[in-house]
Amino acid sequence: MRRRFAALPAALLLLSALVPASAAASGGHGRPAPGPATVTTSVETPPLYDDEAGGNASGDDPAIWVHPEDSDRSLVVATAKEGGLRVYSVAATELQSVAATPAPRADGVAGRYNNVDIAYGLDVAGVATDVAVVSDRYNDQLRFFAIDPAGADAAAPLAEITAPELAFLFSPDRETVAEDQTAYGLAVYQPNDRETYAVVTQEGNATLATARLTTGPDGVGYTDVEHLAMPSEFALPDGTTWVPCEEPGVGPQLEGLAVDRRTGTLYAAQEDVGLWRVPLPLGSGEPRLVDKVTDFGVHDAYDPETEECAPVDPEAPSYGGRNLTADAEGVDIWYGPGRAGYVLVSSQGDDTYGVYDLRGRNRPLGSFRVAGDGVDDVDGSDGIAVSNAPVGEYGSGLLVTHDEPETGPDVDPDREEDATGFSYVHWSDVTKALRLR
Repeated sequence: MRRRFAALPAALLLLSALVPASAAASGGHGRPAPGPATVTTSVETPPLYDDEAGGNASGDDPAIWVHPEDSDRSLVVATAKEGGLRVYSVAATELQSVAATPAPRADGVAGRYNNVDIAYGLDVAGVATDVAVVSDRYNDQLRFFAIDPAGADAAAPLAEITAPELAFLFSPDRETVAEDQTAYGLAVYQPNDRETYAVVTQEGNATLATARLTTGPDGVGYTDVEHLAMPSEFALPDGTTWVPCEEPGVGPQLEGLAVDRRTGTLYAAQEDVGLWRVPLPLGSGEPRLVDKVTDFGVHDAYDPETEECAPVDPEAPSYGGRNLTADAEGVDIWYGPGRAGYVLVSSQGDDTYGVYDLRGRNRPLGSFRVAGDGVDDVDGSDGIAVSNAPVGEYGSGLLVTHDEPETGPDVDPDREEDATGFSYVHWSDVTKALRLR
């Protein structure tokens, strides 16, 4: 495995100075940002519980696998951290629970599955195979699961096919893996029918990585790991340098990722900073900050007693936008005809979702929240996934979003604080609410 490292030019740290405070206060486009629209959902998965009885299952990130012939047999694959993976039908019923078993390596430990995406048509033992690609935080590597072509009709839709003894993505050795700055967010990128890449973020650090997926008799693996250090401090128009407040030893990490399959452009959410647009391959062009979180540039101090950050000066101005409230989390893309489409970002801090034009300079088009209809409202969303293809009854596409805490009628009231889940939304409801084309 080769490892290459690139760093961003120092001038990029000055990018925030290019946006005047007056523009930032109006969303960066010189006009007030409208309030979020509301869409509803009546469909959610069974609750997961992050306690001993629930197998320490905490929902995080979903991916949608679309069956090539019968969309009713499509699947939603979701991570549950130490609880492994869950596979759901288009009706949100649980079809399979996959344990986070030890990684297939001599020093492998039980996994913690954080993010998931789908790679289509990998050549596995001479058979074109769709594969769920998963980031494993406790082993600092990727894990791979073949998807049964029968989809929802299969007795066990996923089966692990991870090659043994894969190298760590960010750590030099197992001892360093234990420090937890490991594989975190993930997106798959397939630039052509011969190559497949995974883009991965590092927990607790502002670093991106790409890895080229490989197949062989022992399963699916990866090679050619490259890294890119993203900015972790920013020069402000008032002459100060802003460093996002984190707990000691932790940097401003990125998590949510999506790659525009038409242009090879990566969209990455840096949780306490905003949404980035990053050219691929890494280092081939300068990243651009598309939008900033609302408190971008507000100097905070970390309080070790409360383990929280608070403004040094509560009256200090912000240089942020209006669409994202930290943490900026899940990212995905809905594709329209031609180059049209939308970038979606979950704004975890205010339980909303920002929508941006996929074309040009990614103009913000508004935001929305998801209210429950017979189920609870969606709160604190982390990962999201969206499909423009029909998925069962979701004829114009399906949006799946994480929900935490899960407080619906099916939740054990004594375990609400540990409950998470995933909700399904008709994409057509989003387009109507925001008057998208």
